[in-house]
Amino acid sequence: ANHQGLDKVYTGTIRLGATTPSYDAETAIDEVFPVDHIDEKALEEARQQFLGDIWQVPPMFSAIKVDGQPLYKRARKGEQVEVQARPVHIFSLEWTDLRLGTSEEAPYPELDFVLHCSKGTYVRSLAYDLGKTLGSGAYLTALRRTRVGDFDLTNAWELDEFVELLDEQIAAAAGLEP
Repeated sequence: ANHQGLDKVYTGTIRLGATTPSYDAETAIDEVFPVDHIDEKALEEARQQFLGDIWQVPPMFSAIKVDGQPLYKRARKGEQVEVQARPVHIFSLEWTDLRLGTSEEAPYPELDFVLHCSKGTYVRSLAYDLGKTLGSGAYLTALRRTRVGDFDLTNAWELDEFVELLDEQIAAAAGLEP
């Protein structure tokens, strides 16, 4: 079955105060921004701007093809390509935790979130756009898809449980004791 057309739910972490070319931690930080102006009010106002129907520009480091070639290949060559914005829908976006950057090892604030979005939403672009809205820069540092349509991670099997069940079914079908 094809699940690409279904809406999705993600949990993840956005790091504020810097940007990267890929909008995630795969590439090195290319710009640093002040973050001392960010408070709960600013985060809530920014969050509100991303709810409902929004236009989103996919990241240069993505598999979208322009002139028959994936963008990420062109991005790695340093080419700049105009990417068209596309409509996506954000059903909900919740901030679940904010950790202020206090130590030298973790100088940047990090924001945990739960996102329910339509197909075609780039969570990396959402992180980048949030940074622009806040005037702080931002990039994605962690992402986990927890639901696709009605398929929820809480209903997922552990691999060894599945293999054990499969072994039992095969043995039963062959008339053997497991």
